[in-house]
Amino acid sequence: MTALRCFSVCSLLLLNASAGFGDLRRPENVSMDSLNTRYVLRWDWPHETAANQTVTFTAQYIQEFRTQKKNYEKYWKSVCVNVLEHHCDLTGAALHYLGIYLLRVQANTSQQTSGWVQIRFCPDKHAALGPPSSVTLNSVEGDLEIIITDPLSSTNQSMKTLLDNRFSYHIQYWRRSEEPQTAKVLETKNNVVTLTELDRQTWYCVRVQSRDDFSEKSSVFSDTHCTRTEGQMPYWQIFLYFLISLLLLLYFCFKKMFPLLKNTFCPAIQLPDHIQEVKGWKCTKIKWHQLNHSTAAAEVKL
Repeated sequence: MTALRCFSVCSLLLLNASAGFGDLRRPENVSMDSLNTRYVLRWDWPHETAANQTVTFTAQYIQEFRTQKKNYEKYWKSVCVNVLEHHCDLTGAALHYLGIYLLRVQANTSQQTSGWVQIRFCPDKHAALGPPSSVTLNSVEGDLEIIITDPLSSTNQSMKTLLDNRFSYHIQYWRRSEEPQTAKVLETKNNVVTLTELDRQTWYCVRVQSRDDFSEKSSVFSDTHCTRTEGQMPYWQIFLYFLISLLLLLYFCFKKMFPLLKNTFCPAIQLPDHIQEVKGWKCTKIKWHQLNHSTAAAEVKL
């Protein structure tokens, strides 16, 4: 009799435990949205619940190496507890950029708790790399100076400091024109770069991309910046502009003067022969009766 009573009590306890844990659906599509050292854990929960139940979420993290120890559950650290949002900002947790972590999230109601959904996160491998914080162009004696400011972490630390020699910049520059131009490429680890052998008094455009050579990560490009080079224009270019201007001037002058010259030396009414012989022009003769006939026809039309 005592054994039967003990079995009944244990069965009830197991039923209560199963009702409190595992009946609630788990979060879905758990992922990390990260840029440099800004980390936001996101998830979906498209399931329905009873009208009087509010679903909240709890998110935790742990360093992966701690899971090799016994009783490692005590090392899990909660960042968001019973929050209504479908995201949790882990930036303040100060996850080390070169560390490896396990992240997990579960759903909760006042009576139920779902199972955990867990993902593995390595910032060095998975976090997106941001573009330079700023790019500045200066024209210096015909050359172009590019000043690049490093992308910054959540604590305003240079990402170059975290990545050391792995960090570099991919620079594209081209001459601004109405027609598409092929960009020239320059790879550098320096924050100040000078472009030489450029055309004087010419507009050039530049954009820069951050790169992690070890992890083969690249940022999006920075905004495109354009400026005009200084310096004296080459003599051949000055002569070319002068020649083109001179030809255009002669063309417009000739186009303007041609009707006047034509009417002067080749009038529509025939000049006397002795005037044509003096001027040396041989113009087409128009007979007077042809001119009178054309004039009469014009009057009839009017």
